Amino acid sequence: MSEHKAGFVNIIGKPNAGKSTLMNHFLGEKISIITPKAQTTRHRIMGILNSDDFQIVYSDTPGIIDPAYQLQKNMMKFVESSLEDADIVLFLVDIRDEPETYNFLHKIKRLEMPVYLLLNKIDLVDSEKLLEQKEIWKKEVEANAYFEISAKQGINTESLLQKIKDQLPEHPPYFSKDEFTDKPERFFVSEIIREKIFKLYKKEIPYSCEVIVDEFINEAKILHLSVSILVERTSQRIIMIGKGGSMLKKVGIEARKDLEAFFGKQVFLQTYVKVEKDWRKNKSKLERLGYN
Repeated sequence: MSEHKAGFVNIIGKPNAGKSTLMNHFLGEKISIITPKAQTTRHRIMGILNSDDFQIVYSDTPGIIDPAYQLQKNMMKFVESSLEDADIVLFLVDIRDEPETYNFLHKIKRLEMPVYLLLNKIDLVDSEKLLEQKEIWKKEVEANAYFEISAKQGINTESLLQKIKDQLPEHPPYFSKDEFTDKPERFFVSEIIREKIFKLYKKEIPYSCEVIVDEFINEAKILHLSVSILVERTSQRIIMIGKGGSMLKKVGIEARKDLEAFFGKQVFLQTYVKVEKDWRKNKSKLERLGYN
């Protein structure tokens, strides 16, 4: 009987590099929410890919930034912790970016585990630009492997997956074979609703919001949910609700569609908007909200 392989494969990069898209592609499931706005991912989210002879535990982490307030500082701690247990690091970059725009390259170069440099979004450049950028990045980052991919279109991802499987250490599964993530169901309720907020609102509103699941009653044919959407100011609450509740209703309609698809049953969703002043800057409030 062949040995079983298992390992942690952690995906890091700047916001909007395509980290969530890549993990979702590998898993064949939408585990991480995706929006056009930067810094959509706030937590470290594990997605588990199982087979008879291997288990890959992917980690999608917040995009690496220079933190401006306490929430962002806590988000960057998730990135740092993900590098402590990694067997392989996938360093994902937008093929159109220049290395000098990455102020954390020195940290990548100091990593002791294997690093694969993934030049993503190759479908957005011509062959001449691809070759030019590939040479620039190869000179800048001495990686264990290089791949030019499109996470969105699945270009060259099979060869990347095979490389990962080949390099996994021999180890029993870290998680049960029927698990696909380390997060509880409540987490995905809040993430799905937060995704709709990112897509429906502009400017500072999405970044000032947090979603808390107050009630989760899972019956045979229906899931009853009551959630609170936190904002930092009264003016944001007014915008979030919208005239006559119109905007909040849109959030509920869009979220319910995805929630019903995710849970495979009817969802009854109640949403409330509450003001939690400066929650993004308060350490104790962030800890209470799971940012620790």
